[in-house]
Order: sequence, then C-alpha cells, then structure tokens
Amino acid sequence: MKLWGGRFTKPTNQLMDEYTASIRFDQKLAAYDIEGSLAHVEMLKACEIIPAGDADKIAEGLQIVLKKIESGEAELTEEHEDIHMNVEKLLIEEVGTVGGKLHTGRSRNDQVALDMRLYLRDAIGTIIQLLIDVERALISQAKANLDTVMPGYTHLQRAQPVLFGHHMMAYVFMFQRDVERLTDSLKRVNKSPLGAGALAGTTFPIDRQFVAERLGFDGICENSLDAVSDRDFVVEFLSNASLIAMHLSRLCEEFVQWSSAEFNFIELDDSFTTGSSMMPQKKNPDVAELVRGKTGRVYGHLMGMLTTLKGLPLAYNKDMQEDKEGMFDTFETLKGALALFAPMIETMQVKQENMYQAVTNDFSNATDLADYLVEKGMPFRESHAIVGQVVLNCIQNGKYLLDLTLDEFKSFSELIDVDIFDVLRPETVVNARDVAGGTARKRVEVQIEQALAVIEELALQE
Repeated sequence: MKLWGGRFTKPTNQLMDEYTASIRFDQKLAAYDIEGSLAHVEMLKACEIIPAGDADKIAEGLQIVLKKIESGEAELTEEHEDIHMNVEKLLIEEVGTVGGKLHTGRSRNDQVALDMRLYLRDAIGTIIQLLIDVERALISQAKANLDTVMPGYTHLQRAQPVLFGHHMMAYVFMFQRDVERLTDSLKRVNKSPLGAGALAGTTFPIDRQFVAERLGFDGICENSLDAVSDRDFVVEFLSNASLIAMHLSRLCEEFVQWSSAEFNFIELDDSFTTGSSMMPQKKNPDVAELVRGKTGRVYGHLMGMLTTLKGLPLAYNKDMQEDKEGMFDTFETLKGALALFAPMIETMQVKQENMYQAVTNDFSNATDLADYLVEKGMPFRESHAIVGQVVLNCIQNGKYLLDLTLDEFKSFSELIDVDIFDVLRPETVVNARDVAGGTARKRVEVQIEQALAVIEELALQE
C-alpha cells in the first residue's frame, strides 16, 4: 500500500509506477531531503507538536537512514516513487510507526521545493568557485603575456593589434559578470518554502522561521501558493548557466582557431587534446570542441524548463517533476567543463613570435596612420581616404605600411615625417591605446589589479 493510498481501492498500474516515479534521478536530493527533515523534526519538537522522545527517535533514525543511503546499503525503489517517500519508508522500517509523525505539518510539495533550493545553493557555490579558478588561470596567462602582441579582429578580419593579455582579460570580465549574476541569484534561492504545505499552509502551530534559520536560509517564502509553485530560481540558474556556457563556447572557438595551422598562435597541452585513429599527425582540441558543443545542451534545458512552466496554473502540478533532471545535468555539465578549463588554460603554450609575425604582415596599423595625420591637423575623413589609398597601393605592390620608404609616404601626404616608422610599430600601436580599458600594457596591468581585487573580496566574503 502506498503511504498516501488510504482512499484508493486498488493498486496503481505498474506501468504508471514506472512512468511517474522520479527516484531514478531525485535520489541526488537524498542528503538534502534528510537535512530538511532533521530541521523540520527539531521544529516539531520545539513547538511541542510531537513529543520530544518521538522527535529524538526520528532524528536518530534519519541519521541512520542517511548513512545507509550513502553507503549503498539502503534500497531505493520505484514502488515508493520519489526520494521523500523512500526516506520516510526507510525511516519507518528503522524506528517503527513513530516515523510516520515526521510528515506532520508538511507536504511533498513544500518538501521538494526545499530540497531543490538546498541543492542549488550548494551547486551555485561550486560553480562560483570553479569560475574563479578559471579567472585566475586567465589572469596568469595575461600576466605572462603583457608584451605579447597579437592581431585583434572584427568580422574575423584583422583590425588592430592588441596584447594577448588584453584578450585574456576580456574573458576574465565576462566570467566576473557570471559570478556576480550567480551571487545575486542566491538571495532568491536562499528562502525556505517549508511550512507552505501542499499549497495553503498548515493548521499546526509550526515555526517556519525556526526551520529557515536552522538550514541557513535568509528568510521564508512569503506566500504559500508561490512557495510550492515557484521555480523561478531554477529558471534563473539555467539562464545564468546558459550565459556561462556561451562565454566558455566563445573562448573554445578561439582556442580551436588559434591552435590550427592556419593561425598557429597557441598549442594546447597534450593532456587536453586527442589524436586521430587514422591520421597520426593530428592533434585535436577535443575538450574545447566538446565544451562548445555542450552549450546547446545547456540552452536546451533552459528552454525545456520555460516551456514546462508556461501553462501551469497554481499551485503544484505533476509537470513540475520535470524541473530536476535539466537542473542536475546543467550543473554537472558546467562543473565538468569549468574543472577542465583552468588547467587547460594554465598549460597552454602561447606562440608569441607567431603572433608578432602576424601583426607585421597585415594592415592593422592603418588606423594609426590615419590618427597620425589627424594629429598633424588633417580632418579625419580626409585622412581616412588617404590611408585607404596608401593601403591599396601597398596591396597592388605586395607591400605593408612599414615596407614603404619615407618618400613613398610623402607621395600621399607631405604631413608624414620620419617619426611615422616608430608610430606604426606594433608595440607603439598597442601602447598608444592608453585609455581606461585600453590595450596599452599599463592599462592591462590595471585591469589585472581590478580583477584580482574582486576575486580577493569574494574570498573574504566566504
């Protein structure tokens, strides 16, 4: 007989049991379910809703059940549907019928909402720490490459030279925003729904704040209907996770490009690449490619959750059982990717000479020639047109700007003097961008200091 089966005259269909049971995946919540139950029974005791002796016996039994589940000794079955019913059944087997008093003043509806919030609170903390590890790895590469000049791109066309360290710092600030979003989301995750009951609260004189404090929540969900039907916190996590996955995917795309023979800007360590079963010369950036591919998986869970929730009336509906697998998988997917990323970045070889060679064989310093003429008093639109003519002439004659003689420069404008050869050097071009947030070395050093300060502040808050 089901624990809820008092009003039923026959058992549920076995196929229905198999189809509707969630124990296959929600057993991940076992420790959180028992953590919540321990706080709940402590409150029932403090409020004198159940006798102290019964409460103590239940608490001891819950600890035993937890150990048996963690050791694999306990059998979790589809017959008992979900983690809540399985834990309660195991508890009753351990302490007798007194275990049935545990569910006093609560429902599986507020219980599962509690478990998910506890799980997600820990998951977010793990992702934040992994993101910080990736930031530190990027900063390490930035520090090591404060003099490494590379082509910067727009439209995947060479645009202007930048420092490789500057490029790495762009991703640091992306991931810092991710950390900020996750941190901010915790204030919405960290509220206790327990005590909302099935949807309307309970007739027992419970103390919801007592339970919230015991579980480290900042407060309680203010409305019982909202408490059991709210999955905004799951959607928000999946949305934040999608942004993280997108940022990882963009960096992966750069790694895939840069490690190709066509770019040859970096080489990923052997421990983060694979070979070909047919072509012995191949070294494939499989980690970067797979992380890029799994971004679609994360996006899919976000869209799935939004679609599941869009037509649901208040309060709880069985559809909401679909809220867990996507959340679990998104966390595991991100955790796996981020754990690989920090060491992959740290061990990456940066080919400084190849990058420098690239910026000497292009026209990414053309803007500096235009700016040079503007500083000499020429209107920018006129200087833009003249530099375009200079570039066209170079292309027609198989030259780059620094290949021209002073006389050739002067044939386009008498304003150009011998100092142009220093102005157009890649190092000069980079360090001329000496504005806040620019690619000049000292500005990149400031960015590194700013990013590290944020990381250290987060460490202090822990």
